[in-house]
Amino acid sequence: MDYTKLITIDPAVRSGKPCIRGMRITVGDVLEYLAGGMSIPEILEDFPYLTEEDIRACLAFAADRERRLHVIPPAA
Repeated sequence: MDYTKLITIDPAVRSGKPCIRGMRITVGDVLEYLAGGMSIPEILEDFPYLTEEDIRACLAFAADRERRLHVIPPAA
């Protein structure tokens, strides 16, 4: 999924945290709801301005960030 059209980073919105479509809900917010056990339908019910595609974009963003994570080997 190409999340780049849905996930925005703007220093003027939520201190530059990755947000959904420029709104004040962050990728982190959505990931925390999912990790806390909320289902996608529950999130959509609580936040009717979000779409299932928005939530999937958050997951794609997190997966991409995880792939790019660089592990620093321990000092010998």
